[in-house]
Amino acid sequence: MAGRSEPPEGTPTGFSGEDEEWRSTVFDESFVRAARIEEFSAQHRLEEETSPVRNRFAPVPESRWGSGLPAQGIVLGLIVLTALAVAVLLGTHSPYTGTVEYTTPPWTVVVPLVPGSEVPGGTVEEVTGEGPVADLGVGAAGLEVPEARRTEEFGREQVAQALALAKEYVVAATLTPEVLTGATVLPVRGLLRPEQQRQLDRSLAGGDEGSVATGWLIRFDPSVVALADPRVRTGGNFTVREVGAGRALEVSVALVAAYAVRPADADTDEPASLFLVQRRLRLEFTEQDLRDRRVVLVGSQVAAGPADCAVDPSRELRPLFAGERPTGDGGAGDRAGEDPDDPSGFGGTDPFSVLDRSAGEGVVCGTLRGTPTAGE
Repeated sequence: MAGRSEPPEGTPTGFSGEDEEWRSTVFDESFVRAARIEEFSAQHRLEEETSPVRNRFAPVPESRWGSGLPAQGIVLGLIVLTALAVAVLLGTHSPYTGTVEYTTPPWTVVVPLVPGSEVPGGTVEEVTGEGPVADLGVGAAGLEVPEARRTEEFGREQVAQALALAKEYVVAATLTPEVLTGATVLPVRGLLRPEQQRQLDRSLAGGDEGSVATGWLIRFDPSVVALADPRVRTGGNFTVREVGAGRALEVSVALVAAYAVRPADADTDEPASLFLVQRRLRLEFTEQDLRDRRVVLVGSQVAAGPADCAVDPSRELRPLFAGERPTGDGGAGDRAGEDPDDPSGFGGTDPFSVLDRSAGEGVVCGTLRGTPTAGE
């Protein structure tokens, strides 16, 4: 700044000759912009503890990431990497991938119960108002859920939630008219783990692989069977225990359901008959299942009659109606071995007792007892 010289952009506008003495000390905007040294303010020097001045034209030091990589490129790259990481994380834990945890298909036993003689009939009040059926509740009211108590690894609220989900599954799969008539399976499907949803779909589609559909839910062919009364009489109980070294809660359900049915093409004044279904279910819940409100069906045993063993009950149950007889005796002795511990040995099954047999697979046949027959 020593010496007399013109400002970088010439004499400032409005400068008069009378001020010639001060000409070299006039600081206009162009002069300030051209200065090589910038002095920091006193406040800046106090806050940053830096040199009082800086060279405005000194080269900017290279980034340790390299001079050819601008800051905007680094930021964009970080955004892309973050998006990829999030996508991979969501894909790994997505409930639709089915890769988080393999779920074994449930074991299922379906037992058609054959009556000893002609199936009795009557009005809905007559067939549901006598015998053990009269002592059952109506719908979900007949299902007794015990008081929730904490276990070693699960709190009281978790146990209560497991019981509530188990009851919700039973109601959806056993008592809901839309499910019973085959109109939908969504109330049941929506409660299952995603992988078991696909297993249920394969069961409903038929084929040799997978568990039988009637092990998952109770359903009738609406072109053959009509509900004479949408109200289902039922009774049942629930028990809870820890399994897998405290990894999960298992809820066992034992229930019987009584349906008043008649042929789909019959008039409403024609006799109805009683169709009894006994179910024993094992449902499992991990902590993640409870958070997701999901059910895992571990196993299912079903005994249902009066039915005919000549009809396959894998996809739908086919009751024998009032006045009908089975095509053969079809008792357990016709299909089961002589071993009394064989899971298919359901001869003489009382639908009001709890199935207490070893787990097995497939469809077997038994003999119905414990319910009135025509003429009795």
